[in-house]
Amino acid sequence: MDKKISLVILAAGMGSRYGGLKQIDAVGSNGESIIDFSIYDAIEAGFNKLYLIIREEHEALFEEHLIGKIRPHIEVEYVFQSLTDIPDGYKVPEGREKPWGTTHALLACRNQVKEPFMVCNADDYYGKQAFKDMAEYLRTDIDETRYCMVGFELENTLTDNGTVTRGVCESKDGYLSDIVEIANIKSEGSKTVYEENGRWIDLKKGTLVSMNFWGFHPYIFSFLAASFNDFLNHAVAGNPLKAESLLPSTVGDLVHAESATVRILPSYDRWFGVTYKEDKPYVVEKLQSYKESGLYPEDLWK
Repeated sequence: MDKKISLVILAAGMGSRYGGLKQIDAVGSNGESIIDFSIYDAIEAGFNKLYLIIREEHEALFEEHLIGKIRPHIEVEYVFQSLTDIPDGYKVPEGREKPWGTTHALLACRNQVKEPFMVCNADDYYGKQAFKDMAEYLRTDIDETRYCMVGFELENTLTDNGTVTRGVCESKDGYLSDIVEIANIKSEGSKTVYEENGRWIDLKKGTLVSMNFWGFHPYIFSFLAASFNDFLNHAVAGNPLKAESLLPSTVGDLVHAESATVRILPSYDRWFGVTYKEDKPYVVEKLQSYKESGLYPEDLWK
């Protein structure tokens, strides 16, 4: 019998740049959102269960637009990310509305996920191979401190409609050695550049970046809890309304401390998503072309 492996999807974001709940915005010809395609690819790769991290007030919307049609195909469990889900002795800063970030979102799963799992974003299209490679690693190589990630070539993760932030990776012998969040990245002709202190700096072609596509053992939750406590003690004091604890930075800290290793599984597929509203026509066109080529059926959940 195949080892049980689960899919965790981060879907609790506020969509401030997009201007709405983009996690369930229809982009497929049969009313699908990007998350439909990711779940379809995960089931095809052999994932047995879905944990969907959302804000509790969005449960009815997700049930109506997504989960109701998916339940016959995979076991589903909601996970609620709440601003008030913080350790005893801490309090939410007055006026804070922004979620605590992706480290905190994943930590919300700590009492529910008990098996090896992968985590990805709700509004990113990753390609089928990423799910297949991740499933194989989770079945064969994962353990308490040996994790993995799928890394995408930077130039395959950009949009024509604005700048992006990416977790830029460095590796040694196929393992993550460092990851740095770099903001204001864009394509400029044949080059990829980012802005820092008023200067535009080149990034090397083929640089691998994290798109929040990780493979973990449940033991990761003990690391996340310690990291989040440290975040509350330090970062929040300096920026109480906006500070976020981001998963790539947390994983990078584990690597630096030699608490865990992270195998990089490279992907050469084209990532795409709806970072900005203007990205939507491209996403619609690409997904339709994948259906027409036979990569996906016209109705994913028939």
